[in-house]
Amino acid sequence: MGLYHKRPTVADIRGMKGKRQLSMLYVDTVEEAAAASAAGIDMLSIIDPVWTPEMREAAGNCFVQVGLLYGELVTQEDYMRATHRVMKIGGDCVYCASSLGTIKALADDGIPVVSHVGLIPSKATWTGGFKAVGKTAESALAVFEHVKALEDTGAFGAELEVVPDRVAAEIAKRTNLVLLGMGAGPHADAQYLFAEDVLGCTRGHKPRHAKTYRDFRTELDRLQQERIAAFREFKSDVESAAYPAAEHVVPIADEELEKFIASLPC
Repeated sequence: MGLYHKRPTVADIRGMKGKRQLSMLYVDTVEEAAAASAAGIDMLSIIDPVWTPEMREAAGNCFVQVGLLYGELVTQEDYMRATHRVMKIGGDCVYCASSLGTIKALADDGIPVVSHVGLIPSKATWTGGFKAVGKTAESALAVFEHVKALEDTGAFGAELEVVPDRVAAEIAKRTNLVLLGMGAGPHADAQYLFAEDVLGCTRGHKPRHAKTYRDFRTELDRLQQERIAAFREFKSDVESAAYPAAEHVVPIADEELEKFIASLPC
């Protein structure tokens, strides 16, 4: 975190609003979390099924948003139980794309909640599919009103996804929510990308806002071919009796083997 000597709090993150851009990554492996921590990334998003004490340790001083799966959880009680479980592991806030009522219930219980505005993948059918939201005055106003509604629930922040940069700039000036921008230009409070896009692991469509810094896909494909080759060599060794060789077996002294055989029934 640079200025921080410990994991930042919600108050710390709020205090950075308007002062500097925060960096944020979606990660789903211990190795990615550890790399993000070592690189000084400010915030991580980690989905609940892979959120474990090992992930918390790997994330180090990164502020972690734990994603609650929309559709897997249904009732407010579902969300409440899941939230307290992930916070007990060490989550710093939770992501919840459920109803305003559910978000308010969590916030009323003292849970820092981040929700979602603009293109919301789990609800994209309402805004015309996986495309930009807010390109008309009416649509942009709907995004702003959603932000204000989240403020009223007591939410801490909102992912602001695929909206015009100038719309994001106007909204950011008019809300106390921490806006985590993904494809929302330079005026959100954080710049949020998926680790798989950053590392070049993405297969298929890559969104316009994604930026790739390394070509892990090629290296992973090469490693997969090396795996296949190694497994083929092992299979061949087994079939030709080249494996196991003398160095792979446990020896026994001749006299001990003789005693063993002699003790066996005929």
